[in-house]
Amino acid sequence: MEAGFQCAGCGEWNITRVDDSVGSRQNYIEDCQVCCRPNLLCVEYDTSSQEFFITAALE
Repeated sequence: MEAGFQCAGCGEWNITRVDDSVGSRQNYIEDCQVCCRPNLLCVEYDTSSQEFFITAALE
């Protein structure tokens, strides 16, 4: 499933794919597609909206 996050370093919007088979809460590192800085992504699934929400922090 596709979801997006704002890079914690440069503020640019990034699109990523979330593996929904892993669970409703996930943490992993993904590099920004613009500035290449690593972001620690905290992913949570909202059952009411049926969407993944991602917060990012610099690693």
